[in-house]
Amino acid sequence: VQLQASGGGLVQDGGSLSLSCTASGLTFGSYVVGWFRQAPGKEREFVSAVSWNGDSTYYEDSVKGRFTISRDNAKNTANLQMNRLETGDTAVYYCALDRTVVAFVQGRLSSIDYWGEGTQVTVSS
Repeated sequence: VQLQASGGGLVQDGGSLSLSCTASGLTFGSYVVGWFRQAPGKEREFVSAVSWNGDSTYYEDSVKGRFTISRDNAKNTANLQMNRLETGDTAVYYCALDRTVVAFVQGRLSSIDYWGEGTQVTVSS
């Protein structure tokens, strides 16, 4: 199983970035897919997740209204569109897969089935 995250970079405060996560080696449509992030000196935290069929989305409070998650099961990909970025969004972002949404929204890091490598997002003031 591989999860490949891409799309990170450097952007100014108020700017936008789009992250992508592409999975292989499993039945992507059987999993909830989402993102966590970890800022320097802080714990990894939940950002967003989307249900297996894309019908339900979940967001951490500070990103609601700014971030949008989506998925395309035919392409085994998920995207996180991040708008109106703030310096507080600076972190390494990790794509993850799990069978349950609880693992994401309750931040049960140890129970997450699969992790991708992180991608750095830096928002400058």
